[in-house]
Amino acid sequence: MMQKLDKRSRATLFRDRLTEAMSDRGETQAGLARRIGVDRSTVSQLLTGGGARLPNAQVVAECAGALGVSADWLLGRTDRPETAADLVAAAMEITRAPRALVDEQIFAWHQQAAGYKVRHVPAGLPDMFKTPEVLKWEYEPSLGRSTEQALGASQDRLSWMRQARSDYEIAVPLYELTSFAKGTGYYEGLPAPVRRAQLDRLGELHEHFYPTLRLHLFDARQLFASPLTVFGPLMAVLYIGQNYLAFRDTDRVQFMTRHFDLLVREALIDARELPAFLDDLRKAI
Repeated sequence: MMQKLDKRSRATLFRDRLTEAMSDRGETQAGLARRIGVDRSTVSQLLTGGGARLPNAQVVAECAGALGVSADWLLGRTDRPETAADLVAAAMEITRAPRALVDEQIFAWHQQAAGYKVRHVPAGLPDMFKTPEVLKWEYEPSLGRSTEQALGASQDRLSWMRQARSDYEIAVPLYELTSFAKGTGYYEGLPAPVRRAQLDRLGELHEHFYPTLRLHLFDARQLFASPLTVFGPLMAVLYIGQNYLAFRDTDRVQFMTRHFDLLVREALIDARELPAFLDDLRKAI
């Protein structure tokens, strides 16, 4: 919360911040006067005048607009000089989410978060943990001949993950794995041997990476989660189909972190129970 200022202190802060903003942008008194439509003497008074008098709202707004700062910052009501639009743009971005095995943007975010804990709710089974047979079945209709190249890139990402310093915690709806094992819904038509091999692969990877990789299964009838990834304290990303919605402001990152942690606390199958659960699913195929 900003400290409450008396009129004289606010006027002094206004003059200091106006001077700072002009200096940062290389703006002269004459140049600012032309841009805001006043005499140069008026700008001179804004910068050097004493007492507790502040300019009217119109002049403050024009100065802020001309210098690319917020009126609230000039008046000492915030410590952030950016305008509201700039703050929103910095806090949130929308990025294309191509239909591909390996998304360079997502990989770049993983690299930036190296050393931090990564929390992930995938849209299905995590691509990096899928066998080549499952990846081909799933992506070949849309990727065609580029599938082989994408498969190699996917293996490169898994190799990078083996060396990364990050902890990975993944929460998946229980029905995703049971549907996969049964070959129903989205996975209808996937051959039984391919499904068995994929469950074996999940078990092997979990055993190899645990505890730096922990996979939990939650009940989607009790808790809902959109596909999302939280990259430590840096950012949180929601997958919304054709795009990623990325948030960098602390409040939203913490909010999504708490949401993910709730999925883990309420999980029906936690990471320690996963190997036995995968074995039961495999035997039932």
